[in-house]
Amino acid sequence: MPIFLHQSKTKLRFNTTGDSPKSPSRRTLRKNSKMRTIVLLSLLPGILSAQTPSQPQQKDLFGRETPQGAIYQFLDACHTRNYTKAQRYLDLHRMTAAEQAKNGPELARQLEDLLDDTPFDITTLSRDPEGDLSDSLAANRERLATFPTNGQPIELQLERVQLGSSKVWLVSADSVPLIPKAHQLIREMPFESKLPQALVTTELFDTPIWRWIALILVAVVLRFVADALSWALTTAIRPVPGMAHFRGPLRAVIGIAAFRAVLEMVPTATLSRLFLERSLGLLLSLAFAWAGAVVVDMIMARWHAHLDPRMQAVSYSVLPLFKQVFKVLLFLIAVLSVVSAWGYNTSTILAGLGVGGLAVALAAQKTIENLFGGISVIGDRPVLVGDFCRFGDRVGTVANIGLRSTRIRTLDRTIVSIPNGQFSSMELENFSVRDKMWFHPTLSLRRDTTSDQISKVLSSVEELLRHHPKVEVGSLPVRLIGFGPYSLNVEVFAYVNTPDYDEFLKLQQEILIKILHAVEDAGTALAIPVQESVALHQETKVSQPRPQPA
Repeated sequence: MPIFLHQSKTKLRFNTTGDSPKSPSRRTLRKNSKMRTIVLLSLLPGILSAQTPSQPQQKDLFGRETPQGAIYQFLDACHTRNYTKAQRYLDLHRMTAAEQAKNGPELARQLEDLLDDTPFDITTLSRDPEGDLSDSLAANRERLATFPTNGQPIELQLERVQLGSSKVWLVSADSVPLIPKAHQLIREMPFESKLPQALVTTELFDTPIWRWIALILVAVVLRFVADALSWALTTAIRPVPGMAHFRGPLRAVIGIAAFRAVLEMVPTATLSRLFLERSLGLLLSLAFAWAGAVVVDMIMARWHAHLDPRMQAVSYSVLPLFKQVFKVLLFLIAVLSVVSAWGYNTSTILAGLGVGGLAVALAAQKTIENLFGGISVIGDRPVLVGDFCRFGDRVGTVANIGLRSTRIRTLDRTIVSIPNGQFSSMELENFSVRDKMWFHPTLSLRRDTTSDQISKVLSSVEELLRHHPKVEVGSLPVRLIGFGPYSLNVEVFAYVNTPDYDEFLKLQQEILIKILHAVEDAGTALAIPVQESVALHQETKVSQPRPQPA
């Protein structure tokens, strides 16, 4: 604030001096000063509020910020038999200190029995600190549970109250007197009176032990029932291809749904039931993801059946990779959706996965480069397995295209392994995709060949090429292209209609022999370089016998 005033005064002094060519009038100065004062006064509250630190709301030590959190912490305290702490979740301000110490723990224990021994669902409570604003109650009220009676039903509510600097949710003061009245409605099940007393009084996780035994026996029975039902259903619709693969997911869905129905008839304590229901929800979501994975397998198998047999790279590398990626995504979505339904912030989990993935990518940079290079080679398909190609300055046959490297068998029958990151950037020449082969020899006729002989050679070779069933020629397949230092050069330009290199070599040999016959029939021959001609002449001269003297 002092700095701001100092700057304003400095600007005011600058404006009141005679630095400008024409000094402002006194009326103008008073008007400017008045405007600056108004601006300062309008900005003063914002400056003061910015300089005054706000008092953040303190976090409640007992976790009572939300309705669901308050009841969860209340039951957790009750299950540890800490009823002194549990009474802090009840609004007892209408009682004296002595009455709170005497009746508070008992009220907490009765409320625990009400919530554990009735079909109370803690997930119906809001996880919002403001509560559920869409119900018909006041903004600071939340419905806890309703217990039916012969007359007016008993409804317990939560209320948001101010305690110190925090707003917390407590069982409302007008609901606390209703707890003993609602507790009288709890009756022992008729079935429990016929059981041994030890099974009823002994508790595991605040639930009578007989209920756990019943749930375990029911789970075992449901295992066989679900197996039989899934087998019957998949057999009934067997004409649909691939239905047998859905037997596992269908068995899981039937078993989970049946066990969830049994859990309603044999309820456990609230927190135990919350754990079981969440586990069943997670298992059900994973069962649907399992069914989705079966669909992915069926699609990939159908795709694989229609692939070219030479596309082994797609069959053995890309399809398994894509299949695993899709399956992982399905199960990841299933887990994250359930975790989000539980109330956890999945964005934090995704951010952690993103940071972890970035760290892995930086650590395995070369591996990632080769992986994407392999995907590029497999997707672009410049070569396939079995293709004969030139890569760099070497040639060979592609033996395998993997996700990390490509292996090529050279003419020396060795295997060269090239990382896909390097192989994808190479200049590749694929010889196996040729539909026909270029026949392009150059005939070097002797310099003493006459024009008539050249014309005869040209016409004979052209006629030979045009009448050959495997040769494709253009309008001028044989032409005289120039005069060399020791020869007359004749170019042949044609294509042999075969993609088989061995067949091409056989046809090329046959055509070349016929061309030699045509040259001989014309009365000429192929030229020999000058140096070789001189050498042959000297050898002939040396080999001749010298004349003997008389």
